[in-house]
Amino acid sequence: MEDSVEVILQDSDLALPHSRGHYILTASTGALLTGLYGVWSLFAMPGFRKVPRALRVPYLPSCKDQTLNIMKLLEGRRGRLADLGSGDGRLVFAASSTGLQCTGFEINSMLLAYSRGKAHWNRVSPSKATFVKKDFWKTDLSMYNNVTVFLAPGVMEVLGEKLLKELPDDACVIACRFPFPHWPHHSSVGSGLDQTWAYDISTVRSRLRKIKITV
Repeated sequence: MEDSVEVILQDSDLALPHSRGHYILTASTGALLTGLYGVWSLFAMPGFRKVPRALRVPYLPSCKDQTLNIMKLLEGRRGRLADLGSGDGRLVFAASSTGLQCTGFEINSMLLAYSRGKAHWNRVSPSKATFVKKDFWKTDLSMYNNVTVFLAPGVMEVLGEKLLKELPDDACVIACRFPFPHWPHHSSVGSGLDQTWAYDISTVRSRLRKIKITV
């Protein structure tokens, strides 16, 4: 019996350091993930409380291929562009370099400060690129004939209704990754997660009217 107890105690002594090490590793991992979430939330979450829950979309930057695809669909376009949820401003800067007058709508104060700081650092004229802290859901977009969006699929139908009410007939709307449901697109670039669609508002309105008539 004594020999058995001694073996158990020896096993316990061997297991104890492993348990402590496992606890330390778990605690460290938890602290790291908490810290990463805290940093992410600084960029992704500010301003959310001002937007209805159903319309909230976290920050997800577009990659280089997605930005290039959007730029391909913007070739030859002129006038004013609104980027809805401009994030770090990468698309606004790219589009403004082609001569478009761009406005980035962003309610996240951290991202807005970053975009404005980058514009100032690179001496980008406000007449070419400007960033505003406005909720585009509550803004009349009728002055823009180009609109770019990279949002969540759950808000695309509601956004489509807003754009159809406000945009001029010559407007072009470009959606990255998630298309507008029921909208006929006139061109598309890329594939998979990088696919991007371009819509002519006049064509969309005409097609949807025909569908309503036939129903």
